[in-house]
Amino acid sequence: MPILEVEHICKSFEGTEVLKDISFSLEKSQVLSIIGSSGSGKTTLLRCLNFLETPNQGTIAVNGETIFDASRPVKMSDKELRSKRLHFGMVFQAFHLFPQYTALENVTLAEKLLAQERPDYKQNRKQILVEIEEHGKELLAQMGLADRTGHYPHQLSGGQQQRVAIARALALKPDILCFDEPTSALDPELTGEVLRVIRGLADQKTTMIIVTHEMAFARDVADQIIFMDDGYIVEQGDAKQVIDHPKEERTRQFLSRYSQG
Repeated sequence: MPILEVEHICKSFEGTEVLKDISFSLEKSQVLSIIGSSGSGKTTLLRCLNFLETPNQGTIAVNGETIFDASRPVKMSDKELRSKRLHFGMVFQAFHLFPQYTALENVTLAEKLLAQERPDYKQNRKQILVEIEEHGKELLAQMGLADRTGHYPHQLSGGQQQRVAIARALALKPDILCFDEPTSALDPELTGEVLRVIRGLADQKTTMIIVTHEMAFARDVADQIIFMDDGYIVEQGDAKQVIDHPKEERTRQFLSRYSQG
C-alpha cells in the first residue's frame, strides 16, 4: 500500500485553475521530486498536502486513511487540523525560524506545545521536557549543528538556518517530509551543505517530496520525478528515465534549459 495517494486534486484561486486533476502515489521510503517552471503549481500542490490550502476537488490518503475528501467538506477543529498536518513536515524556501529563539528552541517548540496535550504532561512534565530537549539536540547533531544549539538565527549562515528548519520539520516524526525549493534562497556555496543533508536523509530511507530546480540532484536522489506545467502533470516516472530520456516534448524543452553536469 502506498504511504501517500493523491487523486484528482484540483485547486483554483479566484477562478484561475492552478492545479488540474493531479493524481500520483508515493511508496514508503521513496523520494519524489517535483520539477517545473515557476507558476506550474508545484508549491500549491505542497501547500494542499500540508493543509495550508484546501483543494476544490479530489482526495488525499496517508497510510490507507483518507485525510481529505473534497466531496465531503467538513469543518475541522484546530486540533483535527493539527493532527492531519502532522503527517507532513514542511521545509520552506525561506527558513521561517523564530528570531527570538535559539536553534534548539526553534526545533523543540512545536514538540513542547504538543506535549501539553498529553494526559501525563502535568505529572511527568520535567521528564518529558528533558526528552524533547535531547531529541532536539540529536536532530541538530544529525544536521551537523551540534555546536550551534544555543545560537540565534542571526548568528547562523543561510545554510545553517535551513538545516535548523529541516531539523524542526523532522522533530514531530512526520510520515512524509516536504521541501519547497530548499536551496533557492541560498548562495551557491551554501547550497551543497543543504543538499548533502537531504541526500543523507534519502540514504536513511526518509520518505520525501522535494520541489527543486536542482536537476542533477533530483536525478541522483529521487526515485520518481513528476514534471508539472500549467497545473498539469505532464510526465512522471523513474527519475533517471525522466531526466535523461524524457518522453514528452514539453519535458524535453524544460530540461534543455538546464545543464545537468
